[in-house]
Formats: sequence, C-alpha cells, structure tokens
Amino acid sequence: MVDLTGLHKHFILEHLSRGEVAVDFTMGNGNDTLFLSKTVGEEGRVYAFDIQEEALKSTESHLKENGAPENYTLICASHHRVKEFVKEPIKAGMFNLGYLPRSGKKAVTTLRETTMPAVEAAIDLLLPDGVLIVAIYPGHEEGALEGEMLREYFSTLSRFKICASEFRILNSPTSPYFFLIEKSPKA
Repeated sequence: MVDLTGLHKHFILEHLSRGEVAVDFTMGNGNDTLFLSKTVGEEGRVYAFDIQEEALKSTESHLKENGAPENYTLICASHHRVKEFVKEPIKAGMFNLGYLPRSGKKAVTTLRETTMPAVEAAIDLLLPDGVLIVAIYPGHEEGALEGEMLREYFSTLSRFKICASEFRILNSPTSPYFFLIEKSPKA
C-alpha cells in the first residue's frame, strides 16, 4: 500500500540538505518540524507556524523528546504571515492542511483565505531546485475546497518554472492526497 507520509519525506530529501532553510507551514504536533529539523541539522534553520498555542507546546515537547537540534523557531501565527518572520529564501516547505490532530478541535481548520496567500508566499520564497509538499484532507468540507482551489491555482503556473504534481489514491476519494511543487533549478 502507498505510504503518503513516506512519499513526502522521499521528495523532500531529494531537494533538502544539511545547512539549508525549511518551513513547516502547519506545525500541528511537530512531526514535520522534527523531520525538517533533523534533515537540515545544526547548521540549518527551520521555521514552524501554527495559530494554536496548543500546537506550539506539543511541538516543542515532541522536538525535545526526540533529540531535535536547536535549529527551530516556533511561531504562533497564521502561515499566511510567513514573510513577516522568514526573511531568507527557503529550500523546502511542508503544509498539512486541515485541523490539529488529536486536539478534538475539528472546527478549527486551515482556511482557503489564508492558505492561498501562504502557498503563494512559499513559492515566492522558494529557492531554485526547492520543493513544497501540500497535503490535502478532503474528508471535511473546507479541506475538499482547499484542494480544489489549489489544484486550479497550481495548474496555472508556468511549467518552465514550476513542476506541479498531484499524488492521490484513486479508489479512495476521501483519503488524503498531496501536491508536490518543485521549482526549476534554472528558475
């Protein structure tokens, strides 16, 4: 069976190396933040965003318990404000759209009106040969609408600058899927 999380990591590792800068645009419980932190190592930098203080506390605890290098900045703000906090180009970014897992707060989700400017900013910050993973959770209404919005947007990007791909399980329409955004090395 397809392991979507494993595919996320595979594609990130094709582009991201030690000493580089990455952003977790939706830190949640910190799993992607931990992965990015360990990938870039002590010489690198990771910024992680979430609007819920609970997510920051959970992530900080997760990072410390799992021996993450102290190369991260946890930011309690919406991901669409990334350029207020990240002043340098990035090599990789990860989005897991939806709600905070295991929080019981399924009404607090990412929203189209902040997701779109966050994704646009991420692409703008992305270095040549950089990568973004945008995971979509269509099992709830806003997640399905975010996915449709982003599919439409990504299909308009110049194929000479950006390679936009979609990975999904066809016979399970409510299963999560993701977009892979790769910036050309010549962009």
